[in-house]
Amino acid sequence: MTPAPGRRPQRDRMTAAGPPVLVTGLPRSGTSWVGRMLTASGRLVYVNEPLNPQRPPGRSPGVLDASVTHRFQYVCPDNETPWLAAFSRTVALRYGWAAEIRRNHGPGDLARMARYGTAFTLGRLLARRALLDDPFALLSAEWFAGRLGCRVVVVVRDPVSFAGSWRRLGWRVDVRELLGQPLLVRDHPYVADLGPFTGERDVITSAAVLWRVAWRVTDTMARRAAGIRVVRYEDLCAAPLDGFRDLYDWCGLPWTDRAARRVTAACTSSRRPARSPFTWTGLSRTAYRPMDSRRALTAASLPHEDAARVRALVYG
Repeated sequence: MTPAPGRRPQRDRMTAAGPPVLVTGLPRSGTSWVGRMLTASGRLVYVNEPLNPQRPPGRSPGVLDASVTHRFQYVCPDNETPWLAAFSRTVALRYGWAAEIRRNHGPGDLARMARYGTAFTLGRLLARRALLDDPFALLSAEWFAGRLGCRVVVVVRDPVSFAGSWRRLGWRVDVRELLGQPLLVRDHPYVADLGPFTGERDVITSAAVLWRVAWRVTDTMARRAAGIRVVRYEDLCAAPLDGFRDLYDWCGLPWTDRAARRVTAACTSSRRPARSPFTWTGLSRTAYRPMDSRRALTAASLPHEDAARVRALVYG
């Protein structure tokens, strides 16, 4: 995407160490796993979901000093002013100590502030790059690639497995979060197809229609922006070393013996699946944990009838 007159081109947003990285995709598509595998390079500072509207991990002005008003916040050139300033500081690893203290000053908040502030400062000193792991940035991936110069990795999971994960958690999307963003509907008119599903209570239907629209947005953005790479979660699970070696190369990260050992250890774990879908890494709640990635491909998803319904909603 060619910058408009008066706007700085992508390369001016890069750090001396290289471009920042954004890993995104719908929640429960494996973004935490992919992000952690990329940080095994030792060259990235992991930033967990700055656009999440919930606190934590979101609503932390030290990390991102901007007001998130929607899930799947849509950012484009027509509304970018606050976002460009805020994210430019984030990807430059400049922590906003004063802004964080003004809003969040409980014991847990101070511990997170110390963790992130230290990570940002050391990251700058060691010439590391920011890695944003944020499913809620999915619909804005083109802006991240074009205006911040990010290497964007979009993780796409099979819709049946995706819907099965959402049903297990009891998640539903409120499509008003998307329909209530006029610029998103303007730039991606098929988002308006979600209108009939306002107030939808069935988890499987809700997940399937969200997947269908998210895929159309993803496909459109990937065709237009050179800085977006779409990867299938199932392909990475089936051949993690080959898949991550390729992603390392695309992100400009060195594929070292140390990185290969870390990826192998994290993708061949013999641990039994945990009951909870989330765990805590430091002070961040995340879906990532070591796993046997090939075994994950055979995990139970949905009964045949529900799987057929998902496919009909997605591909019909």
